[in-house]
Amino acid sequence: MSQSDSQSSASFAETALRLGGKSEEEARRTGAVDRADEQVDKLFAPQYQTVNSPVHRAVWDKQVDAELFWAPEPKPDPQVQKVMDQSLEVVRRHLEQGTAYDQHGKVSPALLDDLAQAGYWGLLVPRQYQGSGASFSAFAAFLTRMATVDATVAGLASVHGCIGAVDPLCTFGSPEQKERFLPLLATGKRLSGFALTEPGAGSDLTALRTVAVRQGDQYLLRGEKLFITNAIPGRLVAVVCLIEGKPAVLIVDLPPQENEQFRLRRYGLYALRRTWNNGLIFNDLPVPVENLLVPRVGDGLTIAYHGLNRGRVALCATAAGSMRVMLASMIPWVKFRRTYGAPIGTRELVQRRLALVAGLIVASDALVRWGASLLDRGYRGEMECIVAKIFGSEAQKEAAIEYLMKTHGGRSFLHGHMFGDNVHEFLAPCIYEGEGEMLGMAFFKSLVKDHGVRFFQPVGEALQRAGIRRPNMLNPRHLWVIRGPLTQYALWQLRFRLRPAQVPALTELPAPLREHVHWAARFLRKMALELSATMRRYQLKLADRQNRIAELSARAQKAVVVLCTALYAGRQSNPLVREAGDVICQHLKMQLEGRRPSDRFFRQVRQLGEAIVEEQFPLPEDIPQAAKEILMPYEP
Repeated sequence: MSQSDSQSSASFAETALRLGGKSEEEARRTGAVDRADEQVDKLFAPQYQTVNSPVHRAVWDKQVDAELFWAPEPKPDPQVQKVMDQSLEVVRRHLEQGTAYDQHGKVSPALLDDLAQAGYWGLLVPRQYQGSGASFSAFAAFLTRMATVDATVAGLASVHGCIGAVDPLCTFGSPEQKERFLPLLATGKRLSGFALTEPGAGSDLTALRTVAVRQGDQYLLRGEKLFITNAIPGRLVAVVCLIEGKPAVLIVDLPPQENEQFRLRRYGLYALRRTWNNGLIFNDLPVPVENLLVPRVGDGLTIAYHGLNRGRVALCATAAGSMRVMLASMIPWVKFRRTYGAPIGTRELVQRRLALVAGLIVASDALVRWGASLLDRGYRGEMECIVAKIFGSEAQKEAAIEYLMKTHGGRSFLHGHMFGDNVHEFLAPCIYEGEGEMLGMAFFKSLVKDHGVRFFQPVGEALQRAGIRRPNMLNPRHLWVIRGPLTQYALWQLRFRLRPAQVPALTELPAPLREHVHWAARFLRKMALELSATMRRYQLKLADRQNRIAELSARAQKAVVVLCTALYAGRQSNPLVREAGDVICQHLKMQLEGRRPSDRFFRQVRQLGEAIVEEQFPLPEDIPQAAKEILMPYEP
């Protein structure tokens, strides 16, 4: 996309909303978010921007480059692997000794300090700043493993390294800022967080009210942040605020104690119960001017948007680990629990649940490896990371509610049971890093934006120049005004329909998984015409059709999940991993096509479930024994 295209697309969003009857304020705010999105895109080389992303190309270019939808297993170098192994051992030791949590039920300072000694907090910090310089692919895979030991500790690494101060400083910090802050973050002398959300600003980032006013060589920070993880005195927090009316990011070294200029807002919170999450109240807190991050393009929203992609992949990685713990807890229970004289593990309904949890794990693994590899390769990866976040969080919710809880029955709600003790942790990721359906609309916007700029923006501009506010396609004058853009659009339709599709051969994949890839490629190609038709139908009112946008977005995302999962599973050596990948692909395809499951599918699911009961599905040894314990055992 040319620079003029990117500039006009933002103005087109504002113009479309105004012509569609929206207020000036809504059009202005939407345009601000749209421009921030464009500015983030400019941070990347043209070949790695949104229009050249794997998903965008699979839909609009009628081709699927299979090599862009999967990645080989990451191989950390020995130094990084040593840090990872030592970090796992630290957490295991504290769990065994009962010192992992303090008197408040939070991750203990002793565990945090020992993780710092192991190098845990510096995994994503470059080596010249005392970190390990791990690739994001290696880091994301490691998070899944850490989450099988302790999901809270895994989540803290994501907060610190992905959405906290580490990524903003590594990406946007000046040499002086990096030298000053990154060694502190790498060594764990400072843990970090990200302060974006406010009482009235969540998905609407234009509603920010926290401000910083310059006074000499410092800014005075005033305002309130809410739901901030890692928010306690003494932490290093990246704070999104307004400076002279524009979004900005300040690196704020929180005072060691609360005072008149800095206070915490404490509240009861069901989720994140094992880590500190507080509000931050700033009352003219002084922050050095040199703590301001200055991106080479854009403003503070550019910085905020950039780090969220890593956090979204990390969320999916943690979900993959948590679902492994769920599956590991289900296996001993279905062997122990008997109904009508037989273990429930022999029942088809239970076997189906086990099989689908395994499928959700394989699909999440596929998305994590794929999304992380794209970020390592230099892609912006916005749409791809959104797919990973939404699928991972929804998969964890489905596994917890539909399969874990229903299989364990009433014992799920006993104190000490992993479901009852963690249900809010399992559900909350659906709103972390952006609520799922809201992100789905962002996915849709990124998917259709370039098409709209090329073919629908000229129509709107021509109508605007002619003073036509309510176009009527039966009016010859209106048609004459837009004859040029309509001709270009008709030519695109003709070329797209006539151009032969390119489908990867992939003869090395097992036949069922290869067919899933081909099916997903065909499905995504057909979506181009459906998306275009939807834009043509609703025109300036499209932004108001949120239900239709969400539905189209969800369908495209599921097809992408099928594509990635089939490519990933087809290259795995373990036959049960391949089988689980096949099962979840069939499951998603039936949802998209509105088909009922066949007897063959039920037979396949039963057989996979039987193998899982016999503990043939690969699960890591890191899973705590407590997760597998039978609560209130009885004599069967």
